[in-house]
Amino acid sequence: MMQVYEYRVIPAPRRGLKAKGVGSATEDRFAYALQIAMNDMGAQGWDYVRADTLPCEERQGLTGRTTAYHNMLVFRRALPVDQPVDQPLTAPHSAPMIAVPAAATVAAPVPGPLQLTAPLPQSPPLGPADRVAAQ
Repeated sequence: MMQVYEYRVIPAPRRGLKAKGVGSATEDRFAYALQIAMNDMGAQGWDYVRADTLPCEERQGLTGRTTAYHNMLVFRRALPVDQPVDQPLTAPHSAPMIAVPAAATVAAPVPGPLQLTAPLPQSPPLGPADRVAAQ
Protein backbone atom coordinates (compact mmCIF):
# COMPACT_ATOMS: atom_id res chain seq x y z
CA MET A 1 0.00 0.00 0.00
CA MET A 2 1.23 3.46 -0.84
CA GLN A 3 2.12 5.80 2.03
CA VAL A 4 0.27 9.12 1.99
CA TYR A 5 1.73 12.26 3.60
CA GLU A 6 0.39 15.57 4.73
CA TYR A 7 2.63 18.61 4.41
CA ARG A 8 3.13 21.72 6.49
CA VAL A 9 5.01 24.81 5.32
CA ILE A 10 6.14 27.47 7.79
CA PRO A 11 8.17 30.64 7.34
CA ALA A 12 11.83 30.27 8.22
CA PRO A 13 13.07 32.44 11.10
CA ARG A 14 14.13 35.92 10.03
CA ARG A 15 16.27 36.67 13.08
CA GLY A 16 18.41 34.76 15.48
CA LEU A 17 17.54 34.16 19.12
CA LYS A 18 19.66 34.94 22.14
CA ALA A 19 20.11 32.14 24.64
CA LYS A 20 22.53 31.14 27.34
CA GLY A 21 25.36 29.11 25.83
CA VAL A 22 24.68 30.32 22.28
CA GLY A 23 27.50 32.30 20.74
CA SER A 24 27.13 36.00 20.01
CA ALA A 25 27.75 35.60 16.28
CA THR A 26 24.77 36.17 14.02
CA GLU A 27 25.01 32.73 12.42
CA ASP A 28 25.07 31.04 15.87
CA ARG A 29 21.90 32.84 16.93
CA PHE A 30 20.20 32.15 13.60
CA ALA A 31 21.13 28.46 13.77
CA TYR A 32 19.65 28.33 17.28
CA ALA A 33 16.37 29.92 16.07
CA LEU A 34 16.21 27.40 13.23
CA GLN A 35 16.97 24.54 15.65
CA ILE A 36 14.13 25.63 17.95
CA ALA A 37 11.64 25.76 15.04
CA MET A 38 12.72 22.36 13.70
CA ASN A 39 12.70 20.68 17.12
CA ASP A 40 9.24 22.12 17.85
CA MET A 41 7.88 20.69 14.60
CA GLY A 42 9.66 17.37 15.22
CA ALA A 43 8.03 17.11 18.66
CA GLN A 44 4.65 17.40 16.90
CA GLY A 45 5.53 14.48 14.61
CA TRP A 46 6.61 16.44 11.53
CA ASP A 47 9.71 15.40 9.53
CA TYR A 48 11.83 18.10 7.89
CA VAL A 49 11.84 17.85 4.08
CA ARG A 50 13.59 20.96 2.73
CA ALA A 51 13.85 24.74 2.70
CA ASP A 52 12.60 26.72 -0.28
CA THR A 53 12.76 30.36 -1.33
CA LEU A 54 9.54 31.22 -3.14
CA PRO A 55 8.30 34.39 -4.88
CA CYS A 56 5.17 36.13 -3.68
CA GLU A 57 3.50 39.06 -5.42
CA GLU A 58 2.69 41.81 -2.93
CA ARG A 59 1.00 45.19 -3.14
CA GLN A 60 3.19 48.27 -3.15
CA GLY A 61 1.40 51.58 -2.70
CA LEU A 62 -2.08 52.00 -4.10
CA THR A 63 -1.80 50.30 -7.46
CA GLY A 64 1.72 48.92 -7.69
CA ARG A 65 2.87 45.37 -7.22
CA THR A 66 6.27 43.98 -6.34
CA THR A 67 7.71 40.50 -5.97
CA ALA A 68 9.11 39.53 -2.58
CA TYR A 69 10.94 36.28 -1.84
CA HIS A 70 10.14 34.30 1.30
CA ASN A 71 12.15 31.48 2.88
CA MET A 72 9.92 28.57 3.82
CA LEU A 73 10.56 25.32 5.71
CA VAL A 74 8.70 22.24 4.44
CA PHE A 75 7.73 19.40 6.79
CA ARG A 76 5.70 16.24 6.28
CA ARG A 77 4.23 13.43 8.33
CA ALA A 78 2.64 10.16 7.35
CA LEU A 79 -1.12 9.88 7.57
CA PRO A 80 -2.53 6.88 9.41
CA VAL A 81 -3.23 4.04 6.99
CA ASP A 82 -6.88 3.79 8.08
CA GLN A 83 -7.62 7.49 7.40
CA PRO A 84 -9.33 7.98 4.02
CA VAL A 85 -7.37 10.17 1.63
CA ASP A 86 -10.39 12.17 0.48
CA GLN A 87 -11.17 13.31 4.05
CA PRO A 88 -10.22 17.01 4.47
CA LEU A 89 -7.07 17.57 6.46
CA THR A 90 -6.80 20.51 8.84
CA ALA A 91 -4.00 21.96 10.89
CA PRO A 92 -4.91 23.17 14.38
CA HIS A 93 -3.74 26.77 13.92
CA SER A 94 -3.75 27.44 10.20
CA ALA A 95 -6.06 27.47 7.22
CA PRO A 96 -7.54 24.14 6.15
CA MET A 97 -5.23 21.98 4.08
CA ILE A 98 -6.30 20.67 0.71
CA ALA A 99 -7.11 16.98 0.57
CA VAL A 100 -5.56 15.00 -2.26
CA PRO A 101 -8.16 13.09 -4.30
CA ALA A 102 -7.68 9.34 -4.32
CA ALA A 103 -7.07 9.31 -8.09
CA ALA A 104 -4.21 11.78 -7.70
CA THR A 105 -2.31 9.61 -5.23
CA VAL A 106 -1.15 7.16 -7.87
CA ALA A 107 2.51 7.94 -8.44
CA ALA A 108 3.85 8.20 -11.95
CA PRO A 109 6.81 5.96 -12.68
CA VAL A 110 10.12 7.64 -11.95
CA PRO A 111 12.36 7.60 -15.00
CA GLY A 112 15.80 6.11 -14.60
CA PRO A 113 19.03 7.82 -15.54
CA LEU A 114 19.11 9.46 -18.96
CA GLN A 115 20.55 7.13 -21.60
CA LEU A 116 21.99 8.69 -24.74
CA THR A 117 21.25 6.78 -27.92
CA ALA A 118 23.61 8.78 -30.14
CA PRO A 119 26.84 10.60 -29.39
CA LEU A 120 26.57 14.33 -28.78
CA PRO A 121 27.68 16.47 -31.73
CA GLN A 122 31.14 17.95 -31.30
CA SER A 123 31.78 21.56 -32.22
CA PRO A 124 34.77 22.13 -34.48
CA PRO A 125 37.94 23.40 -32.83
CA LEU A 126 38.36 27.17 -32.78
CA GLY A 127 40.74 28.62 -35.34
CA PRO A 128 42.82 31.80 -34.83
CA ALA A 129 40.08 34.07 -36.27
CA ASP A 130 37.41 32.43 -34.05
CA ARG A 131 39.52 32.93 -30.93
CA VAL A 132 39.83 36.67 -31.58
CA ALA A 133 36.07 37.02 -32.25
CA ALA A 134 35.18 35.06 -29.09
CA GLN A 135 37.20 37.41 -26.87
